[in-house]
Order: sequence, then C-alpha cells, then structure tokens
Amino acid sequence: MGRVVAAAVYSAGKKVTNITLDEGAAWAAKPGHFVWIGLEQPNAEELTNLQRQFNLHELAIEDALETHSRPKLETFGDALFIVTYSPVRENGKLEFIETHIFAGKGYIITARNGHSKSYGLVRQRCEARPLLLEHGEDFVLYALLDFVTECYQPVTEAIHGELDALEHGVLSGAMNEVDIQRIHSLRRDLLRLRRYVAPMVEIGEELQKLSFPFIDKNMRPYFRDVEIHVTRQMEDLANLRDIASQTIEIGLLLESSRQSIVQRKFAAWAAILAFPTAVAGIYGMNFQNMPELGWQYGYFAVLGFISTGCVGLYASFKRSGWL
Repeated sequence: MGRVVAAAVYSAGKKVTNITLDEGAAWAAKPGHFVWIGLEQPNAEELTNLQRQFNLHELAIEDALETHSRPKLETFGDALFIVTYSPVRENGKLEFIETHIFAGKGYIITARNGHSKSYGLVRQRCEARPLLLEHGEDFVLYALLDFVTECYQPVTEAIHGELDALEHGVLSGAMNEVDIQRIHSLRRDLLRLRRYVAPMVEIGEELQKLSFPFIDKNMRPYFRDVEIHVTRQMEDLANLRDIASQTIEIGLLLESSRQSIVQRKFAAWAAILAFPTAVAGIYGMNFQNMPELGWQYGYFAVLGFISTGCVGLYASFKRSGWL
C-alpha cells in the first residue's frame, strides 16, 4: 500500500485545504483551483483511482507501474507524463530514485518510488511564493523539475571532494590498488549521473515548445532555467570525469618516475660494486708472474685504487642525480 505524503488544493496562490484522494477530481473541476497530490510507492489500485478521477491516459498509468532506464517526457492529449530520477548517495553507494509526474489542467500528481529527498521542501517553497504559485500547475511543475536538478549538486560536490582528496594523496605518495579502484568507481558514478541528467535537457527544451492549457507562455523562461541548470551540471560532470582520468594518468606517471629513480639507484650501486669486483677478480687469477704480488705495498695500493675509483664513481652518480 502506498503512502499519501500530501494532498492539497490551491487557488490564487494560496493553499485552500488538505484533501483526500477521493476528493481530488471535485476540487480540480472548480475554476481557478488545482490539486497537488504527492504519493510514495503507490500501487496499481491507487493509480487506477487517480486515473478514473483525472482521466489519466491508460498508457501513462502503465508507464507509472514500470521501471524506466532514463528520464523522459510523454504527452497524452492535453496532459504530460514525466519520469525523473533523484540521486541518493550513502556510504559511497550511488542509487537513483524514480519519480513519476502527472500534469494536466487542474492537477499535479507525483509518485515517488523510493526514499529520496522529500518533495515537501518543494511544497514549502511554492507556498512561500504566492505570486508565482498563482500561475498554478505550470509553476509547480517547474519547481519540481528544478528540485530534481538541485538534488544532483550535493552528490556532484561530494564526488568532487573525494577526487580532490585522492588527487592530493596520489601527488604526495604512491598510488596503490585501492586508490585506482576508488577512482574508477567514482568515474563510473559520474557516467551514471550523466546518463540520468542528460535527458533533462531534452525535457526542458520540450516544455518550452509545448502548448498546453495549463502552461502559460510566461512560464517558459523558467523551464529554460531548468535546461540551463542541467547543462551546467553536465559540464561539471564532464570536468570531474576528466579530473578522475587525469588523476589516474598522473599517478601512473609518478609511479613510473619513482620506479625509474629506484632503477637508476640500483644501476649506480651495481656499477660502484662492479669496480672493486673487477679489480679483485684480476688479482684473484693466481698467475705466478704478477709483479704486484711481490711488492711490499701492493695490497695497500690496490685498496687505495679501489677506494678512489668507488668514491669517484659515487661522486659522478651523485652529480648526475642517480644517487
């Protein structure tokens, strides 16, 4: 059984009274009045009841009972059916809550299929602006779409903060497998966000063109505002995706540079150690006719020669930055 979050009738920019679902059609039929109903996870029986009262198209009801893959707008006569998605991110896990909006002359109905940010805040905002609420259903529709677009901003900012922290960590230390997996997960979330945001541009464009009895032409700039906000969101998502990709690339380049430094150090020490090994190998051949073997200071001279050579190699590698 679904839950009726709120159901009220409005006229002249003010709330008249709260109503039950069965009273909606009677109030919507009154001139200058419109009904705003908010439902959470409604069932087929409740949607059928609303269909009978407000003459909702059967295809719109079928759509409302299905799960969709992305936002969309469909027209049924003089009525609209809109599918929107609100992002919810908890403990690093991103989910999308689907909301269906029915809009027509005398009514606005929202059916939310999950636990997202409450639309009660939209109702409060609208009731606090009676001059705009006086426009009726079209202003409420704008407020709902604007609220959905707003919901993406805190999610985007949270991902931005995580990417900044990961980028700082990559620049200050070695990038490990956990960092790479986390960045890849954030990139995947950004792609999912863009998938659900992008169709909202088309919805905003369509609402500016459509001619319906309940949509005043003076409200079209407001729907253009929704389109502008969505376009900015898409730009932000594209920038964040680039930052994520660049963070991985920078991490790999820094890791390659660190490995190169270690390899150079190994090579330098190997060269330094090879010098005394070569000298000792010559004197370890045990030939009888080796003049230095009979020299009183031969041992000390060879040690001095080895030490001088090693110090010289060390100083040379140090100057070149290999050590």
